[in-house]
Parts: sequence; structure tokens; C-alpha cells
Amino acid sequence: MKNNDKTNVMRILDAKKISYISHTYEPDASMSGEEIAAILGEDADKVFKTLMTQGKSGWYYVFVVPVKEELDLKKAAKAAGEKAVVMIKQKELLPLTGYVHGGCSPVGMKKAFPTFIHETAKQYGEMFVSAGKVGFQIELSPDDLARTVGCGFADIVSENL
Repeated sequence: MKNNDKTNVMRILDAKKISYISHTYEPDASMSGEEIAAILGEDADKVFKTLMTQGKSGWYYVFVVPVKEELDLKKAAKAAGEKAVVMIKQKELLPLTGYVHGGCSPVGMKKAFPTFIHETAKQYGEMFVSAGKVGFQIELSPDDLARTVGCGFADIVSENL
């Protein structure tokens, strides 16, 4: 990968001397996270999406959950210490984070927001998150991601019934 192919997320990880592997794929706006996991040849449990919410207090929170799971808003609110959280509107994502839908990464947002990674990430040696641009993913250890963004792990997904 040429240096000009690096995303800001990769530059941040390089500067912090965090080990990662970058992956690219041909993006398609209609692709689901599970389809992206299949293209990468990875278990969808190890590929995570980054979701932005706003709490009743007005604060914003980032939740990183497996692509095939749904964020449980009640569990998310509890993890954040809020009465309630709601997903932000898609049009608010770019001005708030600097990222577009499908390319939102927990690393390198415009501001540092309280961030929570679903606890299942800890059972894997590596996990995948967006590298900050549609068509780019990074693979890194959950602990390295948590240290980089200063976040913790929590049970934040809906129970499968």
C-alpha cells in the first residue's frame, strides 16, 4: 500500500506505533456488514461497525458492535450512564465525526467521544473496524483499539431470541 493510500486512521495508528493490517474491498453502497465480512473472508463475529448515539443529556457516545448484531439502546444507555440514548440521524454523522456512513471508524473522529466496544471482541486475537473510508478496513487487537481510543468493553447488543 502506497503512503497516499493510507487513511487518517492508519496514520494515527502508525504514529502511536499500533500494529494493524489494512484490508481493502470494492465498495458498494448496498453492502451489509456481513457481506463485507464475507468479502474479507472473515467471521462476521470479528467484523465490527461503529455507531453514533446521543444521550438524553446531549452527550454523544460511540458504540462498536459486531456487524450482524444490533445495538441494544437500553444496554448502551446503561453503559454510558445515561437515562436513554438514540441513534443520531445519518446526516449528522459527517459534521459530527468527520466520517461518512459506511466509513465511520472509532479512531480519529473530530472529537474524542466516550466509546464502548462490545465485550465479545475480547475473545478474539484481532477484530476488524472501518479504517475511516468506505472500502477500507483495519484488523487489530481489541486491546490496542481500546487503548487507542481510550474506551472500555460492555455488553451492548440485543439478545438473540
